[in-house]
Parts: sequence; C-alpha cells; structure tokens
Amino acid sequence: MSDAPFRPFDTHLDEGRALALLRQATQGADDGELFIERKRSEGIVLDDGRIKTASYDASEGFGLRAVRADVAGYAHASEISEGALTRAMGTVRLAVGSGGGVMAPAPKRTNIRLYGDKDPMLDASFAAKIDILKEIDAYARGLDPRVVQVSASLSAGLQEVVILRPEGETYTDIRPMARINVSVIVQDKGRREMGGTGGGGRFGLAGLLAPSHWQPLLREALRIALVNLDAAPAPAGVMDVVLGPGWPGILLHEAIGHGLEGDFNRKETSAFAGLMGQMIAARGVTVLDDGTMPDRRGSITIDDEGTPSARNVLIEEGRLVGYMQDRQNARLMGVAPTGNGRRESYAHIPMPRMTNTYMLAGSDDPKAILADLKDGIYAVGFGGGQVDITNGKFVFSCTEAYRVKGGKVIEPVKGATLIGDGATALKHIRAIGNDLALDPGIGNCGKAGQWVPVGVGQPTLLIGGLTVGGSAA
Repeated sequence: MSDAPFRPFDTHLDEGRALALLRQATQGADDGELFIERKRSEGIVLDDGRIKTASYDASEGFGLRAVRADVAGYAHASEISEGALTRAMGTVRLAVGSGGGVMAPAPKRTNIRLYGDKDPMLDASFAAKIDILKEIDAYARGLDPRVVQVSASLSAGLQEVVILRPEGETYTDIRPMARINVSVIVQDKGRREMGGTGGGGRFGLAGLLAPSHWQPLLREALRIALVNLDAAPAPAGVMDVVLGPGWPGILLHEAIGHGLEGDFNRKETSAFAGLMGQMIAARGVTVLDDGTMPDRRGSITIDDEGTPSARNVLIEEGRLVGYMQDRQNARLMGVAPTGNGRRESYAHIPMPRMTNTYMLAGSDDPKAILADLKDGIYAVGFGGGQVDITNGKFVFSCTEAYRVKGGKVIEPVKGATLIGDGATALKHIRAIGNDLALDPGIGNCGKAGQWVPVGVGQPTLLIGGLTVGGSAA
C-alpha cells in the first residue's frame, strides 16, 4: 500500500462512474453515501523486558449505503473498484424497494481543521521506538526495588476518509492518532498489585516519546500500584461517593451518555426516551458532547457521514435539551444532525456515537466536597464497567479508591465497585467541583460490535446513595 496521499478517484475509481453508481443505488432513497477509507496503524508492546508483539496493519475499502425511512441497505468491500461498487449497488438497492423517498440535503461544509494530517508513525523509526520502550522498562525498574514487572506500549495510525454524496459533493478528512500506555506490577511481602496509565490524541508520536512525557506517566503508574499495595478490602453497602475529576467521567459516558444517543431514544429503548425538556438531573448539571476540541482523541473534523462535528449541549442545568444524532435518526425524529454519525471502518454502518462527553464545572471547592463526605468512598480511578441501556443500570470497578470518614481520607481500598442507575445518579448529584478535567486520551467506546475512540471528563462530584460492592461488611 502506497504512502502517497489517498486519492481514490485518481487511483481506484473514475469519479463520474462512481457517482453514477451511487445515484443508481440511492434512487428513491432518503439518504446515502459512498464512504471510502484507507487506514494504517502500528503497535508495539514491551512486556517484562521483551518485545511481546509488534504489528503493522493496512487496509482500504469502501462502504455503500442507501437509506429509506428506518431501513438501511449497506454493502462493503476491501477492493475499491468499479466492479466491486457495481455489485454493492445491487445489494444496497434492496433496501430502497419501490422508492418514493426525498433525498436529504447534503451536510454543510466546514473549513475548520481540528488536527494535523501528518502520519504519526513517521515520527520515529521502528528501531528508535524499540529503544524508547527499553528505556521505559529500565527507568521504571529503577524507580523502586519493588517493581517486578513493566509493560509499555506504543501505538500510532492514520485514517484517511473520502465521502461522496449523491449530489456530487465530496468530503475528506485525515485523522491521525497516537498513544502510549505504561503499567507496573509491584511486589512486597508476597502481595502483588498493578498500576497503569497512559494517554494520547490526534497528534504525532514525537511528544509522547520524550522522556519529559513518559517519565511522569511511570511515576504515576508506580504511585497507583503502591497505593493498592497498602489497600484494605473495600466496604459494601449504600453510601455517598465522591468521584475525582477527569477519567472518572467514564461513568458519565456509560451510565448517561449512551442513553442520550438518538437511535435508542427514537426506538424508545433508552431510560431517557420521551423526557426532552424535563428535569432529569440535579440543578447545576450541564453535560456536553463536543467533537470540536483540537487534537483530542474523541474529536472529528467531520463525522463519517460528512456532517461537521459540533459542541452539543445534552443536559443544561439539569434539563434534557438534546440527543446525539446521525443523519438517519435525526431525520426520523424531525431534528438536525449533530455530527455524531460514526463508524469503526468502511466495513461498518454509521450510527449515533459519542465524541468527547463531559460535565461542565460547578463552583464548589473540591477539598470542601471531600470534607463534607461523612462516611463513603472517594473514587479516583476506574477500570471496566457495563451498563444496561434500557434502564441505565451500571456496574463499575475502581482501580484507585479510598475510604473516607468524617471528611478525612482513612485508607485506600481495593475491590470496590459502584452500582447504580444513571437516571437516579444524575438527580443525586449534591456538589459539583470547579476543577473540570478531561481524560488523558485513553478512551474507547463499544456499541453494536463497533469500537471508536472517545474522550470523557468531569469535575469532582459528590453523588449520594450509590451502592458500593466490596469484600468487607
């Protein structure tokens, strides 16, 4: 696969013939497009002093879609050719049936660029990346004699997208991505614990490879591991919880964000369906999904239908004011698309997805919020979680948490899980800190088998009456 700029209508297809086939596929439809993609990525993982995996992936292909009412016909191929497109057209036409649709207007254009177009993989040679991973390993082991294992990974990639509309409009986007992750395992008196962190975004690898970037990451990973080394079993029961700023916004993303995606609300399977304009959260709670933040992991200049990304307010001062929409669900709900039509690749159909979802800061002092916690948990880091979209019930495991009594942090705890439902948790927010922070660029979101990069964020929050699952009574 060539490293030259991706111009499929110069190298793979005649644009006029492609447009004719697209128009034939979407005749009588409400919407549709030809989505063409080239993607390249590499990943290197060092584990315990040895390179565990080194991979390079390259793919290209197209997805052809025709939409009629609530039905979508979709066909894709890894061969970008007129023959493959002709075959796809025949499949896609099945969804249109006898037609009768009116083609939706093309997306508006944007001249905003939220990130560069340089390939992050070119920032360093393969050998140099290996050397840096070995430096990371050596540095981590030198931080503390209790470090017995180190893992580090580098990943980078470039996605190039061309979208052709039936009106003849073409939309393009070049999306870089880079990331570094580190973790350490410490051992003391027969007990082992792990700590990890990382980050990245839509920029080059160069800044991530600098010691000034990865050395603090390793110190933070070690700090988390040592905290857990001294952690006591987490208590169990219903109690108040303070969530730290930044990455704990993943709970907001899962427990609330998915419930505010247009498809779930159109189909009335979301816990928030039919509540537009109503108070669904405590006063002071304002939640946004913002794909326009420069260089952020979840940002997109345009979505995968060609709609420019936007700063969308979902909840304003506790009131539900918006959903995240792709073109199909927006049209069926009688509202405008919001730039949230996303897909994992050319082989996947677009659907409403989050970008960077976060809660705005309040006016409360984070120290005062913690001091007001009489008996509960202070949760700073989260691992895995799951949510039932129909009722908003969630379960999240904490990777760093503390027991608090009388406003004082007593001890770190291990094995804590937070259990609740998004609708109730929103209404039980009692304090909102003035310290909004975004995650360091580590988020991925899964929905219907598709994965896309996302961002999360929030200030310090006090939520009353969450169920804490632990191992101590």
